[in-house]
Amino acid sequence: MEIFVLAFFALGYLVLGGADIGVGMALPYLGRSAGERREVIAAIAPFFLGNEVWLVASAGVLAGLFPDLEGRLLSGNYVVVVALLLSWVVRDMGLWLRGRVPGARWQAFWDGATVAGSWGLALSWGLLLGEVLLGIEGPLVSLAALAVAALFAVHGLAFAALGLRGPLRERATVLSGGAGEGRTYALTAGALLVVGVLAGSRLPLEPGSSGAVLVPVVLVLIPLLVASQGWVWWTFRHRVTGPSYL
Repeated sequence: MEIFVLAFFALGYLVLGGADIGVGMALPYLGRSAGERREVIAAIAPFFLGNEVWLVASAGVLAGLFPDLEGRLLSGNYVVVVALLLSWVVRDMGLWLRGRVPGARWQAFWDGATVAGSWGLALSWGLLLGEVLLGIEGPLVSLAALAVAALFAVHGLAFAALGLRGPLRERATVLSGGAGEGRTYALTAGALLVVGVLAGSRLPLEPGSSGAVLVPVVLVLIPLLVASQGWVWWTFRHRVTGPSYL
């Protein structure tokens, strides 16, 4: 049961969080002006904090139920983990702060932070999946990081196409073939799930002794998390009509 709980949160983050990471990566391509970039950000603004809950939950489950695995993942990979955390902070700072001051330079700076942080997240996850989880060594790690980053970017473009309209949607569907963004999103989500499952199959998933206490608590919280996530998606299911949120 512990393994399924960890897989649920980790795979959920790859699919949900991967979408807003990908949109941030493609922000300069999607938004050619400050107004357009703000509208693109509005497509992920209602979702990105909820998506990050899945990452926090994954980290909590990992630390509470798989302490030995947590130590193995962190050992020798502190640089990548620190880069991931810094990228996470920089990306979120960009999303929160870019609209606080109306100046063009201020907004451009934080838009750049959003893009840099998103790329940092994608490449950091690529390095972890390639080097630690998939067992790839040497120069191939860089290729794995770029492949995962590209997958995030395509996933984000498909998600952006589902939420934008007009010229912004046309740019986002460049790889989806017109109105095929739903199909592309499903394919990229499936690819991320495959990557996550392959990674998990190579891990020594031996739970610790705290599962008897923590698993029932987590199982009670999962329906609440899924319900809140579903409510957010239903509330903001319509296409973005202007530069709102944040």
